[in-house]
Amino acid sequence: MKQRKKKRVYVQRTRINGAIKAPKVRTINSAGEQLGILPIEEALRVAEQEQLDLVEVAPDADPPVCRIMDHGKYIFEKRKKTKKSKVKTSVLKEIKLRPKIGQHDYDFKSRHVERFLKDGDKVKATIMFRGREMDFTERGRDLLLRLAADHKDYSVVERMPKLEGRNMIMILAPNKK
Repeated sequence: MKQRKKKRVYVQRTRINGAIKAPKVRTINSAGEQLGILPIEEALRVAEQEQLDLVEVAPDADPPVCRIMDHGKYIFEKRKKTKKSKVKTSVLKEIKLRPKIGQHDYDFKSRHVERFLKDGDKVKATIMFRGREMDFTERGRDLLLRLAADHKDYSVVERMPKLEGRNMIMILAPNKK
């Protein structure tokens, strides 16, 4: 069985304690109050007295901004924030049907539609007509409306069934739940 690799969230390396190279730093204590611009030795001494780390939070500032805090907690919060900022974009999935589809085939395709909608993707349901099937477009419309009714709990019809050439298309979008 093939093992999947875990995706890692990489966070920019932050300098702590002795790794901070600036001679003077703007220091913020653990309560969030500014202590002002202090020499690095004094800022490290204050952090040591509180039994916490001196963490460089804004290295590009002049002088760099350092905060007295628990480094492990800071990294955890930063990773949590980057994970939350990633937003999944909706993808348009397509299901193709025929007007004379059997019940089992319909159920099979319907389960795929349900899975796509629950994953947050839009679904484009297409019915393809061939030859004399064009005389029975109402059968295709009924099939698409039945599909929409079967999934009304977790979807909304974004575009009602519409005939375009030899295909009838309907688009379902997931609910905002």
